Amino acid sequence: MTAQWQLLVQIKQQPVALLFVNYLSSISIQAKSLSEDGGFSIYCSVEQYQQAKQAFEAFILQPDHPKYQQAAWQHGETDQLEANQPSILSGFSQDFFAHAGPVTLVIFALCWLVFLASLAGAAKPIFYALQFYQQVSIEALLHNPLRLIGPMFFHFSWLHIVFNTMWWWQLGGSIEKVLGKGMLIQLLLLTGICSNVGQFVVSGADFGGLSGVVYGLVGFVWWMGWLAPDKGLFLSKPLVGFLLFWILLGYANVLPMNIANTAHLLGLVSGCLFALLQVKLKNTN
Repeated sequence: MTAQWQLLVQIKQQPVALLFVNYLSSISIQAKSLSEDGGFSIYCSVEQYQQAKQAFEAFILQPDHPKYQQAAWQHGETDQLEANQPSILSGFSQDFFAHAGPVTLVIFALCWLVFLASLAGAAKPIFYALQFYQQVSIEALLHNPLRLIGPMFFHFSWLHIVFNTMWWWQLGGSIEKVLGKGMLIQLLLLTGICSNVGQFVVSGADFGGLSGVVYGLVGFVWWMGWLAPDKGLFLSKPLVGFLLFWILLGYANVLPMNIANTAHLLGLVSGCLFALLQVKLKNTN
């Protein structure tokens, strides 16, 4: 059945219009945006007009709230506008830097710098410089404490680094925007150390990648969405299910690559528990 459209609002800025249209779509409201009269007109289904109007009234009060960026990203669709389209590259660049704070960007950049230097022929010395301790001791910890988190900066393939850094950008950017740089740094250190130590105990020092931290962020955002939905951090159930299924596939040994299963699992658990701790601390204050 074809929807009947009603004009909801006109917005001057294209990114704002697209952001709101994608948010409406994520909450099952039919909507589209058209370039009209020097601006962008948002239309919604006639039957859902009042619901869409209430959503816009909330949106216009706090358009920078991460839940709108998060919903638009997860929905994965944008409506086509008829004119004055920015280039794909410039639009991506704007969204990329708008979503990520300084901590998110620094870690993202470090991972890519290490990876590109490795491709240029320095893989072995870089890996050994960042590698986890061959033997854990107080002396080793005091001599080079950075080895606790060093492995997370080294990636072994294009798929490995693209998967990890884009998830880091998405989830880390949301956490930094909502809860601040300090919270993201605490999460990075906690989940990085827990996942690295656990993976070392199981398989030794020959591992690397940011995936333990990424799974820590997944656990944190997942449980914050459940325990403190007012923060606006959430992951959709299908995404959580996919990421948990990926852990199970790793343990089943059916993937054509070596997977740091223990790092994934311990990162996830530590992220969930850290979210629980934050909510408990907030409720006791």
